[in-house]
Amino acid sequence: QVQLVESGGGLVQAGGSLTLSCVASARTFGLFRMGWFRQAPGKERELVATITSTGITDYADSVKGRFIISRDNAKNTMYLQMSSLKPEGAAVYRCALGLSRDYRSVDYWGKGTLVNLSS
Repeated sequence: QVQLVESGGGLVQAGGSLTLSCVASARTFGLFRMGWFRQAPGKERELVATITSTGITDYADSVKGRFIISRDNAKNTMYLQMSSLKPEGAAVYRCALGLSRDYRSVDYWGKGTLVNLSS
């Protein structure tokens, strides 16, 4: 059973920065497309960013230019560097492993890490 564990969430001021991490237990971590999703209270889950096994990235329009997704396959870890955070960025951020090409299905989910923003 693959486990994904996120960390790095917390309280940050609007306009500030935060880096999230996701560590996977999968030995074949490097073979999978991965992504970060977020869900704010009362809102639908939103795809934030994705990264292929070879490092090709894709971003939601709402975070382009402010967030950077990356991965270190040797450490089985994926990152999300968030800067210029906006109030709407407050959400539970979850990492996903085995994201399909159309982004519609995920093989494994982490439990999430909470990001809160203060004004």
